[in-house]
Amino acid sequence: MAKSKISEMEEHHETVVDGVVTMMKPVLDKSEQPIFVYLDDNHKSCNKRFAAMLGYGSPEEFSKVRENFVETFIAKESQEAVMRNYSETFTKKLSASVFQGEWKKKDGSTVNTTVIHVPISYDGHLVALGFVSEKR
Repeated sequence: MAKSKISEMEEHHETVVDGVVTMMKPVLDKSEQPIFVYLDDNHKSCNKRFAAMLGYGSPEEFSKVRENFVETFIAKESQEAVMRNYSETFTKKLSASVFQGEWKKKDGSTVNTTVIHVPISYDGHLVALGFVSEKR
């Protein structure tokens, strides 16, 4: 039986994120910063530091969350600013940007951060890289 278009697109998006993770592996593994890779709500990844910062046991556990990214991972007070920054960075400027925001941890608590948002192109898709610093 032939694959559906949706199934093919899902598989392709997984391949895109896997390709970015492979390309960025030295940085993801060695950076002291939490880093995330975001294509869309269902296709994302991160390094171990980012997963741990949000209370997930591994990047794989974080990646399996299939909910609205902003509602699930961004504190309510920061959601509008994050969406505005993403829109400006990825639809208008196509250049790196910096924003302050609070992330929601798995346990419901929050962590205040500064994020450097970097758009990259991979296999015809714009993918977000986020380099995160906790504000202590």
